[in-house]
Amino acid sequence: MLKHWLLVVCGAVFEVSWVVGFKHAGTWWEWGLTAVAVYLSFYFLIAASRHLPAGTAYAVFVGLGTMGTTTVGMLAFGEPISLIKIGLIALLLIGIGGLQTVTKGA
Repeated sequence: MLKHWLLVVCGAVFEVSWVVGFKHAGTWWEWGLTAVAVYLSFYFLIAASRHLPAGTAYAVFVGLGTMGTTTVGMLAFGEPISLIKIGLIALLLIGIGGLQTVTKGA
């Protein structure tokens, strides 16, 4: 089952890529890469959902995407860093781990 969770993680990585792409793409090839990232993001999520409960896989996917997008924004694009953001990201990570832990058959 670990490989199915890895598919969710791969999908979340591409989710972060397309969210960043929507904000920062300016040329046709950057928009093309953004479109590829959208496709791959959902491809990996759908592939994982064939073997994991869809609701749990989606919640983990969105949580990792939110965490990744917020982190990239702070580290790469100069968005404000605060202790409350870091604490909330940690709380989100705990929730993601908890969902994975209590999912039967995962």
